[in-house]
Amino acid sequence: MSTFIMLTRLSHEALRNPRAMKTLSHELAQYIRRDCPEVRWISSFVVLGPADYVDIFSAPDMLSATKVATLVRTFGHATTEIWPATEWPEFEKLLQQLPSLITE
Repeated sequence: MSTFIMLTRLSHEALRNPRAMKTLSHELAQYIRRDCPEVRWISSFVVLGPADYVDIFSAPDMLSATKVATLVRTFGHATTEIWPATEWPEFEKLLQQLPSLITE
């Protein structure tokens, strides 16, 4: 399974009623669980910045992650960005495998 970070920004139409955000989130989670059973949600954050939410999830491949982002875009009236992520210990293993480019 690969890890993905998704940034989501809701449209103004989706933000007309703050209480509706909770309902929207719950309904969207149901769609994702039903249509993407292979996806495992790790964490979700509300953020102050260019995105409204940051979600972290694992999926078997990029196509599955794209499916999640498409559901969020269409159902949530949102824009999304998906970033594949590598956990630091895995990155350190990769570094050990790379040749040194500096000769001493």
